[in-house]
Amino acid sequence: MRPADVHSRPEDPASDETAEGGATLAEIARAAGVSAPTVSKVLNGRADVAAATRTRVEELLRRHGYRRRRGASQQSRMIDLVFHELESSWAMEVIRGVENVAREEGLSLVLSESAGRLMPGQTWVDGVLARRPAGVILVLSDLDAAQRAQLTSRDIPFVVVDPAGDPGDDVPSVGATNWQGGLAATRHLLELGHRRIGVIGGPSRMMCSRARIDGYRSALESAGVAADPELVREGDFHHEAGHAAGLELLRLPEPPTAVFTGNDLQALGLYEAARELGVRIPEDLSVVGFDDLPLARWVGPPLTTVRQPLTEMAEAAARLVLDLGRGRRPAASRIDLATSLVVRNSTAPPAA
Repeated sequence: MRPADVHSRPEDPASDETAEGGATLAEIARAAGVSAPTVSKVLNGRADVAAATRTRVEELLRRHGYRRRRGASQQSRMIDLVFHELESSWAMEVIRGVENVAREEGLSLVLSESAGRLMPGQTWVDGVLARRPAGVILVLSDLDAAQRAQLTSRDIPFVVVDPAGDPGDDVPSVGATNWQGGLAATRHLLELGHRRIGVIGGPSRMMCSRARIDGYRSALESAGVAADPELVREGDFHHEAGHAAGLELLRLPEPPTAVFTGNDLQALGLYEAARELGVRIPEDLSVVGFDDLPLARWVGPPLTTVRQPLTEMAEAAARLVLDLGRGRRPAASRIDLATSLVVRNSTAPPAA
């Protein structure tokens, strides 16, 4: 990955830019009781503006529906990519997809992490305003209304990949058919003859996790199998959560004969729990993951999983955000790419 280029920018001609609602920056400056250059500093994400002044100016920009005229300022040749966490191979697949498009377009990539928070802080927003990227891609993250308004007023497009919550119809987003994936994983286990099927989901606050669990429940219901709350565990999409939940499930008086995990990392944690307890996969326990990370092919036995096209999702998001920056509006604000079941050696009919 190439380091981000550094671009120098002249100060905006603040006095003659006009909001879509008709107000000029000079008029916004008078309403805020500050100079036009101060409004320009706020627009450019400069740090040398008092917090109270910045808040007052931002509120006026939102109230007047200000949006910088396309081409009125120089954008940098970069894409901002922000994750809530960067520590897994899942993130590497997304980075690969965005980098593929960035390379084609001659753009650099700037990576940020919000330290596990589902919404980046204002410091990150200020950095984006100062960098003026060609676009922003947020992964498993979101922006609040004020942050969205700040990017929109500077004509910085943004797209959310796999949004944590419902981003709303006005926020472009790219995801996968998570419900269908959970349905396919559970149906596969049912078709093998399993009836006592556990699940280790992801955080309930995340929309993708809830959709996968809903797919699991729908498959059971369609097969006439009652969902047992005792077999449902909530994880956090990390290996450790899969291990802890796996131990709980496998130590039940009547343990499951199969488990669907909300992602591949939790499946690996379940593998570890099974080894510790002397449970054989797939002879004693069938396991299905979700994501189809490269490591799913390398573990023993190779993991049956639901393929989530992470690289393709990231490529779609990068192309979408660049199209938005060029003034092209998508036919739909939400793009969902298809998931598919990849059957390997971690699933088998239950033991007699």
